[in-house]
Amino acid sequence: MSRKSVLVVEDDQDILELVRYNLMREGYAVTCVKTSEDAQRSLKTGSPSLILLDLMLPGMSGLEFCRQLVKNAETAAIPVIMMTAKTEEIDIVTGLEVGAVDYITKPFSPRVLLARVRAALRRNESQDSDLVKPVSIHGLSIHPGRREVNVGERRVELTHTEFGVLYMLASRPGWVYSRSEITEEVRGDRDEVTDRAVDVHIAGLRKKLGKEGELVETVRGVGYRFRD
Repeated sequence: MSRKSVLVVEDDQDILELVRYNLMREGYAVTCVKTSEDAQRSLKTGSPSLILLDLMLPGMSGLEFCRQLVKNAETAAIPVIMMTAKTEEIDIVTGLEVGAVDYITKPFSPRVLLARVRAALRRNESQDSDLVKPVSIHGLSIHPGRREVNVGERRVELTHTEFGVLYMLASRPGWVYSRSEITEEVRGDRDEVTDRAVDVHIAGLRKKLGKEGELVETVRGVGYRFRD
């Protein structure tokens, strides 16, 4: 079995070496770069299993780089974990909204870093194995293998997390999921992820679906469901 590969994008040399050392010790193949532009060049030689991305980078910001990853069909499925010194909820929500699947705030311990990496890779593998059956409902076509969503003839570009939420809800129309269940299903059990973050993903999903966004219904006091 080939080793899992991690692309680390971090401009602080000390943090970069700390992350590189601990990932390599755990058996990961690690590529380290200091800018989004260098990361883009690295991706031309192959796709990593996961990207660890600092938000505050020289040149193109980590947030903009993450947006570009999601828009590119060849990189949209790569899970991204943000590394950030920003701890306010709005910064974390923004990162999740543009496509990151998880976050870790600096300073962090190597044990926490490795746990987050393992969890993200495990969730991604689980989704890849579970999301095998296309769903067609109410004019929506959802193809998990290609991670494509179409409303009629219109292609809808979703983030990694938005796709997971939509597939989860549309696979069981009428089934009500709480916010915590949605979090556990598509991002793992994270106590520090707030209801607000889940609501942001739902809002983004509805906006991108347009009129069909009304199919994602709020069940007051409980959570969300896809219209039966």
